[in-house]
Amino acid sequence: MSFGPPASPYTESATAAEKARRRRRTRLLGAVAATVVGALAVTAALLAYTADDTAPTAGKPSTAPQSPDDIRQTVEKRPATEAGRMAFRFSEDDMSPSEHYEMPGMWATDKILAKGINRTLVGFEIGKDVAVGDEVWSVRLDGPICGTTRHVTVDGRTAVAYRASTEEKALCDHVAFVDLDTGKKLWQATLPTTGTPSYAETLPNVTMTRGTVAVTWGKGSSAYDMDSGKVLWKSPRTDDCRDTGSAGDQALLIRDTCFNKTTTDDTFRIRKVDPRTGKVEWTYDVSKGVGNVYLVSSEPAVLAVAAGDVDITDLITLDENGKYRATIRLEGGNYLAECADQINYNAIDYCPSVVVGDGQVFLVSREDENQTAEDNANWIIGFDVKTGKTTKKFESGRNQLLYPLRMSGDQLLAVRVSTDNIRPYALVSLDPRTGEETPYYYFGLPTEAVVLTSPAAADFVVQNGRLFFGTKVATGPDNGKEKEWKWLVVGVESVRRGG
Repeated sequence: MSFGPPASPYTESATAAEKARRRRRTRLLGAVAATVVGALAVTAALLAYTADDTAPTAGKPSTAPQSPDDIRQTVEKRPATEAGRMAFRFSEDDMSPSEHYEMPGMWATDKILAKGINRTLVGFEIGKDVAVGDEVWSVRLDGPICGTTRHVTVDGRTAVAYRASTEEKALCDHVAFVDLDTGKKLWQATLPTTGTPSYAETLPNVTMTRGTVAVTWGKGSSAYDMDSGKVLWKSPRTDDCRDTGSAGDQALLIRDTCFNKTTTDDTFRIRKVDPRTGKVEWTYDVSKGVGNVYLVSSEPAVLAVAAGDVDITDLITLDENGKYRATIRLEGGNYLAECADQINYNAIDYCPSVVVGDGQVFLVSREDENQTAEDNANWIIGFDVKTGKTTKKFESGRNQLLYPLRMSGDQLLAVRVSTDNIRPYALVSLDPRTGEETPYYYFGLPTEAVVLTSPAAADFVVQNGRLFFGTKVATGPDNGKEKEWKWLVVGVESVRRGG
């Protein structure tokens, strides 16, 4: 696997590549056959299910039509059959001990799976078994990717931040807007930083809301028009408070870190701003003593706070005017609220273990520490955003773990992960009002792909009926070992995708 110098990014010869493709194709066909047979057998045993071509949509479609510049809110349809199959695989046959690749960001459209690899964005056609060199498009940036957003527009565009060069101390001061279907870089911009490397300016936060790409970098914020890349506004800098993160999607929130000149105790405030003008609509001052704040959701506003420690201890919900509503306590760590690692990527609005929607906040419990890794269980529980009181609870059952993914209309999508690799994996829909679970499809995974089902090691994306697991880092084998075959992304879908 090589994304080396621009003049020759791929070093594998045509003959070696063809041999590798043949090996991958043979392995994939065997894996697909086993997956489909296993899924069919398990599904039949569990549910005695009869396929129905008119299977209903699990979750109401969004009533408000979306424009191309909106952040997509896809409502997934229940497929016509519950048997799953492999839909995509990105792998590398011969990673050597010296190879290490950061792989920030993963996005999907109906046709393309896109992945960040060091300083390159690549797009692969879904429905194929691919390796480096099989991409349908690639965008090579001036330096490594240093900021991503999970948000994608309705027409399939997203933004990434990247460093000015490959030099170790190069500032992360560029942003690019890319069409995921075509790989076209629509525009790029240079952030108005001080030009002096500093910790605050090496970790920008890039996010998106309707018609606007917003970037904060520790000493300021800038907003760009999606269509033209034109600067819409810049936030003023002050000595006392600095913009240190933002959250997009349905609204735009900015987190300010305010520095106390007489003590080392920083404080935080959250501002909701008009994404087109930068005008402040409301401000919420976080209580003193909080060590960090993440922006779980912009609308409704939900904050994750680390009260006196580095770990998140509570969630705070605000109303439409930025007024305090309720506190959801994590009960000493019994529930997980994990957000992106700020050391590598300052995505303070990416908290994959928390989903907000339908007037609720959904949290996942910790795994049962009294059980082995194989014989394990957890649950997802909902909390009302207005009161902080619990609503519905969804159990994983033994030998399985249940992880929330995202909202689909008024339903919560989740994945069931097998811990013994005997029970099936499954994409399911959870009804927050009734507590009912609806299976979308069951599937199995080869042993090599199991590592991709850990939220700590991989990104999960559900889009257009497909579920993708993608690694965050690709590393070769330990020194002294032979080259290894690595799975980087795997995608699954229903055998019959019609709804």
